[in-house]
Amino acid sequence: MGIHYDYKSKRGERAMLKEAKRKARLAQRRAKRLMSSDSLQKDEVKTHDIKKTITLEDLTNPNQK
Repeated sequence: MGIHYDYKSKRGERAMLKEAKRKARLAQRRAKRLMSSDSLQKDEVKTHDIKKTITLEDLTNPNQK
């Protein structure tokens, strides 16, 4: 038997490996996208309460949450 007899017989195996690689890349992209979106949400600036009067302390206090 030569190499050309094995080519078609391993077609399914190669297809499964290719599909597994594709799924792994997609999962990695999804994880990366989730990590970047989580960091964007953490860096989100909280807005000031509309009903409260803005004071100089509100504008200049660096330790304010």
